[in-house]
Amino acid sequence: MWKCPKCGRSFKNENQSHYCGSAPETIDEYIQAQDEGIRDQLQYVREAIRDALPNTTEKISWAMPTYWKGRNIIHFAAFKDHIGIYPGGEATTVFSDKLKGYKTSKGTIQIRHDQELPLELIKEIAVWCYGRYAK
Repeated sequence: MWKCPKCGRSFKNENQSHYCGSAPETIDEYIQAQDEGIRDQLQYVREAIRDALPNTTEKISWAMPTYWKGRNIIHFAAFKDHIGIYPGGEATTVFSDKLKGYKTSKGTIQIRHDQELPLELIKEIAVWCYGRYAK
C-alpha cells in the first residue's frame, strides 16, 4: 500500500494518480490542478473537442473533463505519462488504423506527453462519438 504524502489516502499502487481532496467542479479547475507542463496540452485537447462538439455541455464526470448531450459523449484526463481520451468501447476499433502509434485498449486512447497531439483525429473521434451516443 502506498500512502499519499499530501492527503494521507492509501492506494494499492505506488504514486497512484488521484485528487487530493475533492475533485474539481469545472474543466477550468481540472486543468489548473494539473502540472504546469501539461496544462497547455490539456487546453488544446479541450479546444479540439469543444470545436468539434459545439452543442454539448462541458462538465466533470468520473472526475474527468466530459462532453455531455443527453449522456456522456467523450472524456479526457491527465496522467503522469500521458493524456487519456475516453471515447467509449467501439471507437478504438473503428479508428484502429488511425490510432497506430498510440496505446489503446477498449474505449481508451493514451497519448504520451512526448507525442504530438493528434488534434484533428481527436475531433474526428469526438464527432463520431456524438453521432453514436448523443440523444
